[in-house]
Parts: sequence; structure tokens; C-alpha cells
Amino acid sequence: MASSQPGSFRFFRVSGVQVYIHWSWFIVAWIVVSTRTHIYSSPVWNAVEYLGLFFIVLLHEFGHIAACRQVGGLANEIVLWPLGGVALGRPPPRAAAELWTIAAGPLVNVVLWPVFVLALGWCMRSGLAERNPDLVKLVFMLGLINKWLLIFNLLPIYPLDGGQILRSLLWFKLGRARSLQIAAIVGLVGIALGVSYRLWQNPNGVLWTAVLGLFLGQQCFAGLQHAKALLAHERRPRHTGFSCPTCQRPPPGGPLWRCQSCGNTFDAFSTRGVCPHCSVVQDAIPCVHCGHAHPLTRWENRSARRPGDPPVIDV
Repeated sequence: MASSQPGSFRFFRVSGVQVYIHWSWFIVAWIVVSTRTHIYSSPVWNAVEYLGLFFIVLLHEFGHIAACRQVGGLANEIVLWPLGGVALGRPPPRAAAELWTIAAGPLVNVVLWPVFVLALGWCMRSGLAERNPDLVKLVFMLGLINKWLLIFNLLPIYPLDGGQILRSLLWFKLGRARSLQIAAIVGLVGIALGVSYRLWQNPNGVLWTAVLGLFLGQQCFAGLQHAKALLAHERRPRHTGFSCPTCQRPPPGGPLWRCQSCGNTFDAFSTRGVCPHCSVVQDAIPCVHCGHAHPLTRWENRSARRPGDPPVIDV
């Protein structure tokens, strides 16, 4: 069945989370299973290992989902594709909330690490290695995969978990925009060094190295653009007669809100929530800082404004 995620299909749904799988996953799965014939006695074990890899990835992404929901965010979709998975969540834009949401994914791999170690030890002590060597190899390989997924994800390269953890830690001191800007720049440097080292170590792995490098680099540039937009918001004049009931920050001036009816943008606080294009009153106005939406009456800073006063923009 086609999905709302471009190029992806609905896989399954559990606990309100819809899991999608990208069409390219099947192509890469066939290549990996059919070419790695030197480890197991049968290609069936290759297929089981590949499925096991993505089971670990799914557990990792569900860690992100659970943490995002725990801090009050919205998270209900996961997309699997050949290079891993992506949990599509939106935690509250606070440093602590984003830090916990991101860190919860690698913590799943940390928990799985001793599980695989104990499972492998039991296999060796029970004599299973002699009776079913393929099964023991599978346990060993999945443990190795889990370890390297953890190490790779913790690299300080945006948008890997390590890069996003770096961004969240910097956020406490530098703010949302500057922290993202620095994390993206560090990520670009890390990608350049990592790709160069990888090609030096294995010149034959140009294709996969280039694909991964291009994807991560694209995400870093997108992060820089987002940081630029956030910095522009921070420099805008403020409507000092209003403040967000959630984060207490005054809204910036300018056409930053989209009409729920006609889709045009306008300054919701200059027009008191009325779209100047279609005259529809907006039920709730979202905060550009924390994302929470509230009716205009809850935005009004009654200590700073008297009834009948026009909106004030602090320049």
C-alpha cells in the first residue's frame, strides 16, 4: 500500500507508530543477501542477519519515539531505508527535551550490548557452536552490528545522534540557532575527514562511502539553512504586547504565520489573528519558538497592555 512518505510503503503499525519501508531497501537487501556468501552455509542465514540488523535499527528508532513522547512531543512515524532508519518526531524545542529524545536511541544499543554478549557466552558454554555453528555466527554478527551501530551513531556528525547530542548540549549555553549552526559545521568537517579516511582505507568502497557522505552532507547544509532561518527570527522586532503562554517569549513581527483557510502568510499579531487575505479568524496561533499553539487571548500580555491598545512592536 502506498504511504504518505514518498517512495515508501506501509510496513506495520504498533502503539500508534506507523512504520514505513522505502522501496530501495528491497534492492539493497537482495544485493547484500546474494553477495555475502562466505560467512554462512546458506543464503537463508544472510537474510536472517539482514532482517536482524533492521530489527536492531527499529528498536533504536522506537527508543527515540518513546523518549519524544515522554517529554510531550509528537512522534508517530518511522521510515526504514538502506542506510538505516529515521524516527519522524517533533519534541518540544527545548534543549533538555531534544537531548533526551536523541540520547534514548543509542541507549537502546547500550542495553542490547550485554544481551548479545551473554547470549554468545551461553551459546559457547552450551556446545551450540558445534551443533549449529551458523546460529552462533548469527548471534556474534548481530552483536558486532549492534556495537558498530552504536559507535557510528555517536560520531559528532550532524544529523547522526552524536551530532544532535552535541547540538543539544551546546543549546544550553548558545541557544537553539547557534548550537545548530556549530553542530552542522562540525558535521561537515567530520564528513570530509571520515570520507577521506574511509577511501584511504578501502578505495574499493567508493560507491557506499560517496552515498553516505552525500546524504550526511546534504543534511548538514539543510541544518545550516535552518540555523540561518532561526537566527533571522531572533533578529526580528518583537510584539511586546504578547507572550507565549508556554515559553513566555514574545512573538517576532512579520508574515510568519500561515492562514488555516487560504494558506497565505501574514503577521497574526498585527491583525489580531484575522487573515488579511480571506478574513478568517485563526483558532490558535502557534509559537515560532516552542511550537505550541494557543488562542490569541491567551497570548495577550495583560500586564503590558491596556484594553484597546494596538499591538506593539519593539524595535
